[in-house]
Amino acid sequence: MRVLLINPFYPISETPSPPLGLAYLAASLEAAGADVQVLDLVVYPYCQSRLESLLNNFQPQLVGITAVTMTVDHAIKVIRDIKHINSEILTVMGGPHVSFCARETLDNHPALDFIALGEGESTVVELAQEVQTTRNWAAVKGIAFRKGSEICITPPRDFIQDLDSLPAPARHLLPLGRYRAVGMPVSLITSRGCPFKCIFCVGRKMVGAKVRYRSPQLVVDEMQYLNTLNFHQINIADDLFTANKRHCAAVCDEIIKRKLPIKWTSFARVDTVSPDVLIRMKAAGCTGVSFGIESGNREILKTIKKGITPRQVIDAVDMCNRAGVTPYGSFILGLPGETPQTLKETLAFGEHLRKMGLAFGFHLLAPFPGTEVREHTKDYDIKILTNDWSEYHANKAIVETPTVNRNMLDDIVVAWKNEFDGYLADIKNRMPTGQATPDEIWQVKNLERIVLVYDLMMKNVIEEKGYWQAENNPLSGNDALQTLVDKIKDATVSRPADLHDALQRSVEHGNLTYRIDAGQVRWQWVDYL
Repeated sequence: MRVLLINPFYPISETPSPPLGLAYLAASLEAAGADVQVLDLVVYPYCQSRLESLLNNFQPQLVGITAVTMTVDHAIKVIRDIKHINSEILTVMGGPHVSFCARETLDNHPALDFIALGEGESTVVELAQEVQTTRNWAAVKGIAFRKGSEICITPPRDFIQDLDSLPAPARHLLPLGRYRAVGMPVSLITSRGCPFKCIFCVGRKMVGAKVRYRSPQLVVDEMQYLNTLNFHQINIADDLFTANKRHCAAVCDEIIKRKLPIKWTSFARVDTVSPDVLIRMKAAGCTGVSFGIESGNREILKTIKKGITPRQVIDAVDMCNRAGVTPYGSFILGLPGETPQTLKETLAFGEHLRKMGLAFGFHLLAPFPGTEVREHTKDYDIKILTNDWSEYHANKAIVETPTVNRNMLDDIVVAWKNEFDGYLADIKNRMPTGQATPDEIWQVKNLERIVLVYDLMMKNVIEEKGYWQAENNPLSGNDALQTLVDKIKDATVSRPADLHDALQRSVEHGNLTYRIDAGQVRWQWVDYL
């Protein structure tokens, strides 16, 4: 059995990490005997001819693609192209969006054959096995499919209770080197499940209200492996790493016992941290904790069933500072009950927290399919302005309340962006005079490097221009790098010196290399680690 898994395009501004969900699916398929490949369109430019070549060479019988709401349109386009190339290939899509829009998605997109609902490892394995045998789709739990003109949804599949039974994520199939080259983090999970009921989130529905835990030993084995890959950051991607203090402490104690020099971050709720927990996390290498704060208004926090108070937020930030862990936070604007006054309250609260050392940002409410806020818009007195899924990126207003319109929300986002751009511009202006601090200079240069490297990557510049005949050029590393800069400098607006700096850094970090083949020098990104 041959299965191709696809990660659709996702903007680099959203700080994507190597697709952990696909890596788990791939590992389960490989354990069941399937031959699996992964096409990651976050770090490879999409090209229909390249897709056709991959399909012709690999000849998969099943193609699976994941999607969140903002990426579902691109995912559907890829599915259509696959069917155009080879209509015999069966296609399946998973992820939170289609799990809660199964009938609508299948009705509107005939190129899609199946939808995997919820947790997908066992479902995709059984579906792949059924492809090879009787093709009795009704026997596979947790899928939606067509039977003639009818949409059929099979009984739901139970959540996997023993997460330790899952094979380790098949990261050998992911282009980790490309993610590392553009400065993205690498992630892992220590648990699945969320016991909380926030009305804007589908996490509880997707992974269950009961939290299931991996053994601390296996978690730290994985962290130890990830640490060898030299990513700048390892992120524990659990919905709430601190939800169970005993589990959190056990993972930290295992890291400390092994004396591992690991640096990592995690997500938490402000009401699940304490001085003892944060001090232990710090001792185990935790450098930052991210909190969903959502609003500075008590009534809105109650309405959205967040279950926290502004006082708890202040206390959590203070505890982080005392423990030496950097606190991060995010707010959601445009929530039910939002008024001009509550917006001012939240903005002022954010400024107060910033003075305490919190780094934070804003998102705008995106009522994703499956969320309570979307399913009960009348009860929450909000107006959804569009069902164009590409607009559901939480950076543009798509919801209004009775007293807050889209322009008011968009103006805040624009002002926030202008403030950040102004902050960077001020650093740039101070750099020539030596007034910028080393940390400020690094921040600006690092952002510029990320943008430049990603632009080169997604335009295939290295692949199309980074080669020449060796006999006419010296082959020392420095000369080869300078020749590369000369070859590709017209493909970017960056100064040659900045281009050289970015490429040299990529070489030093093992993300870019060259080889000599039949007298030809050819540069390439290091895709697989």
